[in-house]
Amino acid sequence: MAKKRGGKKVLSSAKHAEEKDAPVKEASESELHKKSNIIDSYKFKSLNIPISVVVYINPGDFVPTYDLKISTISRNTEIILERIRKELVHRVNLGMVDITAEKKTAYVEKKFGEAIKDLIGKYFPDIDDRTAEFLSSYLIQKSLGLGKIEILMDDENLEEVAINSAEEPVWVYHRKHGWLKTTVHVESEDKTRHYASMIGRKVGRQITILNPLMDANMETGDRVNATLMPISNEGNTITLRKFAEKPWTITSFIKSGAISPSAAAMIWEAVQYEMSTLISGGTASGKTSMLNVVANFFPPNQRIISIEDTREIRLPKFLHWIPMATRLPNPEGKGEVSMLDLLVNSLRQRPDRIIVGEIRKKREAEVLFEAIHTGHSVYATVHANNVKETITRLTSPPIDIPKSMLPAVPLIITQYRNRRTGLRRTFQIAEILPDSSPNIMMEYSTKTDVLKSINKSKVVVKELELYTGMSPQEFRKDLLDKEKVVQWLVKKDIETVDGVGRAVAEYYTNPEKFMKIVRQNKNLF
Repeated sequence: MAKKRGGKKVLSSAKHAEEKDAPVKEASESELHKKSNIIDSYKFKSLNIPISVVVYINPGDFVPTYDLKISTISRNTEIILERIRKELVHRVNLGMVDITAEKKTAYVEKKFGEAIKDLIGKYFPDIDDRTAEFLSSYLIQKSLGLGKIEILMDDENLEEVAINSAEEPVWVYHRKHGWLKTTVHVESEDKTRHYASMIGRKVGRQITILNPLMDANMETGDRVNATLMPISNEGNTITLRKFAEKPWTITSFIKSGAISPSAAAMIWEAVQYEMSTLISGGTASGKTSMLNVVANFFPPNQRIISIEDTREIRLPKFLHWIPMATRLPNPEGKGEVSMLDLLVNSLRQRPDRIIVGEIRKKREAEVLFEAIHTGHSVYATVHANNVKETITRLTSPPIDIPKSMLPAVPLIITQYRNRRTGLRRTFQIAEILPDSSPNIMMEYSTKTDVLKSINKSKVVVKELELYTGMSPQEFRKDLLDKEKVVQWLVKKDIETVDGVGRAVAEYYTNPEKFMKIVRQNKNLF
């Protein structure tokens, strides 16, 4: 007898399949847990495909393994699905539609989805709806997507997916466990190259033997870097950095312990009164996340321009915001739009605030500091592990700006990632004194996991008092109010960019009314 699912014979009319085979077989839980030294396990869905993950470490291994289990498809059903996939080519008529065009992706998937449902109905007439959806998702992913790589990208616990070569497993960077080997392999170097080319075509980039390097953004916002042999000696590579679907806000920073409410209040005070700020840190330390947090505090009545290589900044929808992104040259070396081009152009658009993704070159830094001197508030990131290194990096080649220009940026915030635990924290908050030396006001202790006040402000507080006219008592009250607001955001679990942005806008619009809501612990929305 044929196996039944949902009270129907699943393969009764699929002549090419053995009756004892069901189209879908669930992964065995007992098999998953035979692994010794299990570190973690969880489930998620990729489209309609149920996925199980077990993270374990084998005796003698130095790196844990990320074991990906998908509901398996029987061998005979796989043959039929491959026949369906080939028939799709003749069935789907896309006309003149460019299947690689970003805006046409949904249209193409819809056309394929309709054809796939018809064909599944033809070959599996008695299949239940749940299994039909599963097989349809499987075929779409196999035909139009990146296969199992796309499934990895749907795991919210992963930050990075890396293909180093066809000879070794795919690697992933897990939020909790760091770098892990996976049980996923890419079939061949040709397959990796095909994936890279497909991604490139979708975003208007080419990767070829003559142009063997590609750095681009996918339509989902995820970042991709690819290289071809022989530039990467061992094989073709693809590195995918996932775009955070839920951008960091001050609420999520405080919840995770990345920053204290008092430090957040100090940063907010400086941002409100248009003090330019530099955010530094090492790779993956949370520089861009902190830049997003700083931008949470922008007033709603100001014009903001952001300039990035890769679109990562997310601001509330109601802000007066113009996001801009650089563009690489085409294969003929033409059409490049650099960060410097955009920075110079932005000064002609009458911005109140300018956000710069990262300072890398001298000319960019010079224009940025010139913008500050002409009355614009600038917020930018730079690679450096602490405040002292930040000053050294800014005043040494290739940036190499005169040290005397540094006081134009009153505030430096340094981010830190503990490579042993994976925790990201605000490491230092410092001000630049008139002699260009730093005064570190707050510093993080790795032993106690606390951001402590270590020195009083010598510049920031005096400047704020001077330019706002607030007395020391009024200044302290303003800081205390802001600290209460961020604590209220945490209590009320207001964690989205738009939610935090609206609360901040309400504070700016009518501070007395808003602080009454905060003190009474009422809901704003």
